[in-house]
Amino acid sequence: MRILKTHVLLRFLNSYLVDNPEPANITYLWNFGSLLAVCLIIQILTGAFLAMHYTPNVDFAFNSVEHIMRDVNNGWLIRYTHANVASFFFIFVYMHIGRGLYYSSYKSPRVLVWSIGVIIFILMMAIYVLPYGQMSLWGATVITNLLSAIPIFGQDIVELIWGGFSVSNATLNRFFSLHYLLPFLLAALAVAHLIAVHEHGSNNPNGVNSNVDRYAFHPYFIFKDLVTIFAFFLVLSIIVFFYPNLLGHSDNYIPADPMVTPASIVPEWYLLPYYAILRSIPNKLLGVLAMFGSLLILLILPLTDLSRIRGSQFRPAMKLAFWFFVVDFFILMWIGSQHPNTPYVEIGQIATAFYFSWFLIVVPLIGISENTLMDVAIKN
Repeated sequence: MRILKTHVLLRFLNSYLVDNPEPANITYLWNFGSLLAVCLIIQILTGAFLAMHYTPNVDFAFNSVEHIMRDVNNGWLIRYTHANVASFFFIFVYMHIGRGLYYSSYKSPRVLVWSIGVIIFILMMAIYVLPYGQMSLWGATVITNLLSAIPIFGQDIVELIWGGFSVSNATLNRFFSLHYLLPFLLAALAVAHLIAVHEHGSNNPNGVNSNVDRYAFHPYFIFKDLVTIFAFFLVLSIIVFFYPNLLGHSDNYIPADPMVTPASIVPEWYLLPYYAILRSIPNKLLGVLAMFGSLLILLILPLTDLSRIRGSQFRPAMKLAFWFFVVDFFILMWIGSQHPNTPYVEIGQIATAFYFSWFLIVVPLIGISENTLMDVAIKN
């Protein structure tokens, strides 16, 4: 195995996948990183094969997807895998971020790791217009129209993106180009994320320095990762083969028709919480700012978490606050799927207010109170 440490490229891989020392006490919650890497590889591969048969034209896009499903050998398998892995991608990202929030993985010296991760998450809010069904057309119309809230030149930006006065052939071509290029940008950012993690090592459940108790990545954590990867393949296979449309929207089986508006325009399930935040504020510009702010607010956590203790393992108040935040996130997801009527609008406004106050008020207050109580206990 000497070549692993002497060859210029293999030495680099060896330091990440073989000799990389990891804390002995990290749990299966640390496996979501490897699952996300697998998802990204699957998406790039299946996307490349789909692009060989897809036609980014308003007259042929829907039919080209049906051609892939019906005529291309195993096209249905590639398309359903691509569509469902997108949902799993977001499930794993939410779990990955949740683990980071619970164990304070955003604290120094891992601020750069957290920041790159948040940028990856924002870029993942993917462009969903390519099947050119009813929901993808109207979803694209609503999302691009958000930019019209920008004062003075907002409408000009929207028309520039559309390439006309509505979502048209130019828009579909542009979205297809971006949709094809973004995964490679995500892959580059994922490598940067990995390099940043490698700099200071992984966090651990206890939140303390674990340099004295570490194991090599191979074979211990390689096999641990393989357990969850194969479990993921099992669940993915069940969904692809038996429930392929479980996580999709039925309106995308209707060809896009700009003359017929769907009864309820909703994004994919994984974007619903942010859609709920957008709708909960009556002012269009403020709603757009709140939606983008709800993503960017993750970047301020290293500044607002004032506690001297890393993680929530030994912090009962922070544990409770974390689970309140999780419940609030699911409430926002539910509200995003409902029509904007009473009482859903009011519930959404309360949930949105709690979402922002959690970052700006709850987390700092808990940190300050813990530090104060700790100082009092030490003095006594």
